[in-house]
Amino acid sequence: MDADLQDDVDACDAMIERYMAGCDIVYGVRRHRTTDTFFKRTTALGFYKIMNALGANTVYNHADYRLMSRRALEGLAEFSEVNLFLRGIVPMIGYPSDVVYYDRKELAAGESKYPLKKMLAFAIEGITSLSTKPIRMITFMGIAAFFVSIGFLIWAVVDFFRGNTITGWASMMVSLWFIGGLLLLSVGIVGEYVGKIYLESKHRPRYIIESRTPDRIREREKGRSRRQEMPGENLRRSRAEARELQTSKRREAVQKPEQE
Repeated sequence: MDADLQDDVDACDAMIERYMAGCDIVYGVRRHRTTDTFFKRTTALGFYKIMNALGANTVYNHADYRLMSRRALEGLAEFSEVNLFLRGIVPMIGYPSDVVYYDRKELAAGESKYPLKKMLAFAIEGITSLSTKPIRMITFMGIAAFFVSIGFLIWAVVDFFRGNTITGWASMMVSLWFIGGLLLLSVGIVGEYVGKIYLESKHRPRYIIESRTPDRIREREKGRSRRQEMPGENLRRSRAEARELQTSKRREAVQKPEQE
C-alpha cells in the first residue's frame, strides 16, 4: 500500500476474504480513473497495453496495493534480481490470485511527486526488466530494410531496361537500404544473444512448486534423514561403542582377582 493515503483501507476486508477463500495474491484494482487528468489516463492505458503487447503479464489499473500470503512472498524471494518491477514479477509467481476493486481517493494534502520524467523512467524500467522484444524489433526492422533494398534493386533493373533511370540514383538508394538493413540485422542478431545473457543473469526460478503430495513429502523427509546419517557419524559411533566395550572388559578383569 502506498503511503499517500489514496488507497482505500476498507478494501483490506475484501482482500482478507479472498485470502481466506484460498487466494495467495489479491490485487487492489482501481475501479476508474476519474481523479486523474486526461493525459495521465491516456498514458496509463497506453502503458498497460504496451506492456501486455511486449509479453509482460500485468494487471490493468493495479499499482502496488496488494495482499500476498507467506507462500507468495517466499516465491517472490526466489527472484534474486536487483531491479524488481513488482507489477510484472508478482503475476509471474503463478499462485491462485484474485482482484478487489476500489475507488482511489484524491490526495489529502500536497501534490504528486511523480512527474512525467519519473513516469517515463518507470515505463522504461518495466519494459527493459521484463521483455527483450524491443531487441527483436530491431532484428525485424533490419530484415524489412533488407527486403526493401531488394525491391529497390528489382525496380532499378526494370527501369534500366525501360530507359527511365537516372544515373547514380538507383545504385545509391539500393546501397543505402542494403547496408542499412544489413547493419540493423547484424545489431539485432547480436542483441538476441545479449538479451539471452541478460535474462540468464537474473537467475529467475524456472518454476515455483505450488503444492506437494503426501508421498512426495514423506520421500523428502526420508531423504533428509538418510543424508543426516553420514558414514562419518556411523564410524565415530562404532568407535565409541568399541571403546566402551573395552573399558567394561578391563573393569571385569580387575574385579575378578579382588573377589578371589
